[in-house]
Amino acid sequence: MLFLVPTPIGNLGDITLRALEVLKSADVIGAEDTRHSGHLLHHFGIEKPLVSYHEHNEARRTQELMERLRRGETVAIISDAGMPGISDPGARLLAACIQEKLPYSVLPGASAVITALIGSGFPADTFYYGGFLPPKSGGRERELEAAANRQDTSLFYESPHRLTKTLEAAARLLGERPLCVARELTKTFEEYRIGPAAELLTHYTAHPPKGEITLLVRGLTAREWRARDRE
Repeated sequence: MLFLVPTPIGNLGDITLRALEVLKSADVIGAEDTRHSGHLLHHFGIEKPLVSYHEHNEARRTQELMERLRRGETVAIISDAGMPGISDPGARLLAACIQEKLPYSVLPGASAVITALIGSGFPADTFYYGGFLPPKSGGRERELEAAANRQDTSLFYESPHRLTKTLEAAARLLGERPLCVARELTKTFEEYRIGPAAELLTHYTAHPPKGEITLLVRGLTAREWRARDRE
């Protein structure tokens, strides 16, 4: 049986009891980075065969793991942090199981997307997740322009090295629309910084950011949506 197992996004205490049970009972664990995951498993005293499962070998490794699943073995997939399949490997193997009607289970657990969404205080009843923002300016601006015209909250992952460039573009395209930089979630220096892009740009120019970043754009309010339609 296949299990997609979420792992902590920063604080090891956030792993679930069920996740530990599955990892301890697995015949093999597929990990995005075996060195990184090796430290996690060692911390919890788990000794199981570990194989790499990342974007560069996902196609080949999926076939190997499918053979094990067909034999009735238990395969657990983990990423470096958070939920496998969300901007991390896992979806291809799950799709193969669905196609062959092999059993699988997705465990609930840590997710930077949901954590950042709730922590921002922006409306969370509907939202758009765009994955990593494109590294090139044209693609990045297209995503920000689309976010500017949504009523839904928009979420993106961004590199700390590109954050100021993204905020420069957001200041031009989004004006005074509130944004949130959610950084180092669940870790010691966790931060939610909320404000218009120009204000955030000033802060992060003076204080270059470090760590994992989720960038959120508040959607248009009903009043803003009606005003836009009248233009």
